[in-house]
Amino acid sequence: MDTARRIVSFLEDAGLTLTTAESCTGGLIAATLASVSGCGACLDVGFVTYSPHGKAGFLGVRPETIERHGLTSEAVAREMAEGALAAQGSRADLAVANTGLADAESDSSPPQGTQCFAWSWRGADGSIRSYSETQRFSGSRNEIRQAAADYALGRIEHYHEQYRRDAATR
Repeated sequence: MDTARRIVSFLEDAGLTLTTAESCTGGLIAATLASVSGCGACLDVGFVTYSPHGKAGFLGVRPETIERHGLTSEAVAREMAEGALAAQGSRADLAVANTGLADAESDSSPPQGTQCFAWSWRGADGSIRSYSETQRFSGSRNEIRQAAADYALGRIEHYHEQYRRDAATR
């Protein structure tokens, strides 16, 4: 079973609904899930916020976070995911966010292929708990973007288990 089918099945079985907040992947996370028949039961909404203005305006990413940490940072990814959950009309239980560089100058910082991710869960009490990580992928621009989308989806089960453990110890 491919990643998208596995995650749709997991989300359905767990009764979870997902929203995405994507920059570098440009909607590929949501599109990858949407390729699976029946995904409408678990995919709520997808945001594509490529620009700093879009991240701030639609997802509430603070300009000072961007200034302090840069667009390609776990801090920005976390604020994107949390903003997607807080968005008016969102009924999602969890959000996945991605921001990164699919292509760059050879001496750029961060280097080409750097991708920052966040996974955020909304608890029954409305509280939000977030997890983040940074990975680096190689390949062409679109190979990096697809690898990032697959990675973001593939880590949902891991972070759901982490969220459940953390929620049990509160």
